[in-house]
Amino acid sequence: MAYELCLATAGRQVPSGPDWIHEVKHDGYRMLVVREDKSVRLLSRNGSDWTRRYPWIAEAALKNRQKHFVIDGEAVILGVDGISDFNALHSRKYDGEVQLYAFDILALGGDDLRSLPLHLRKMNLERLLVRRPDGITVAPLERWEIGPYLFRAACRMGLEGLVSKHRDRPYRGGRQKFWIKVKNRSHPAMAREL
Repeated sequence: MAYELCLATAGRQVPSGPDWIHEVKHDGYRMLVVREDKSVRLLSRNGSDWTRRYPWIAEAALKNRQKHFVIDGEAVILGVDGISDFNALHSRKYDGEVQLYAFDILALGGDDLRSLPLHLRKMNLERLLVRRPDGITVAPLERWEIGPYLFRAACRMGLEGLVSKHRDRPYRGGRQKFWIKVKNRSHPAMAREL
């Protein structure tokens, strides 16, 4: 089964309201983790196989009791301050330390979960990764009206920004309006996009 990544639409302000889930936008590489029995593949956004590049993520996926799953997330290296360090990631000097912040699950136990609403996919993801080895972690999230306040706090901390997702939407490939990314304009990632 092929998986097309859901991509966030750039926004100018963080949505507010009870139907939105907010996650920190980490500065890393988008990654699908595909586990099929004793095989794991890490696929980059453009479909390249990066399994050998990031062994810690692959090993964590293999240690999971569940033998079939597909996770969507961001491969990152965290600095001593707990903030993702893109320069360290891009340098390839620390490939063995790269971990995954998992923020969605597309398949589990042979079932395609993409048609489920996000909040149910998040529940499945948390169950899959509860008390599992380091290397793959569920990305923290906040709910409800806190989004705009969280964005301001993220900017003050030097984070890349936020991604806000509608809690009731299915996972669809391509650019989607129910995933909205708002970036910190003073973050170094902005210069890389110019």
